[in-house]
Amino acid sequence: MIKILFVCHGNICRSPMAEFVMKDMVRKKGLEDKIYVESAATSTEELGNPVYPPARRIMEEHGITCKGKTARQMRTDDYDEFDYLIGMDGANIRNMTRISGGDPDNKIHLLLSYAGRYDDVADPWYTRNFEETWSDVNEGCKALLEEIIKNEQL
Repeated sequence: MIKILFVCHGNICRSPMAEFVMKDMVRKKGLEDKIYVESAATSTEELGNPVYPPARRIMEEHGITCKGKTARQMRTDDYDEFDYLIGMDGANIRNMTRISGGDPDNKIHLLLSYAGRYDDVADPWYTRNFEETWSDVNEGCKALLEEIIKNEQL
């Protein structure tokens, strides 16, 4: 099974959005038994909190639920457990690498890099633009899933 971990600062906006968008894409392709998806935070600020209401709303507007999701922090052993560790911005990548103790297997990547963009996923906590974040997450997840299907011959 291929395992993906999406990571952002607090695990209440961008990374859970990516988690549930990817789960929806995986389900629609009938790959639930081949691809496992989770999300986590680099910080401890939001641990145990649910997905931020505006992020939850935009997903619900697109027919995706994140019911029951609460924030958790990335752990050192996540590096060994997951095949793809996907950060939403450069600060996430630096923190993920620190938490993991490095990236010897080249597993840590920026989400939008899969779409040929080396941009950060817009952080709606600051921009208040959840639609822009939704667009970034969809673009990145679609490209990542295509890459996984190709690379893993699914």
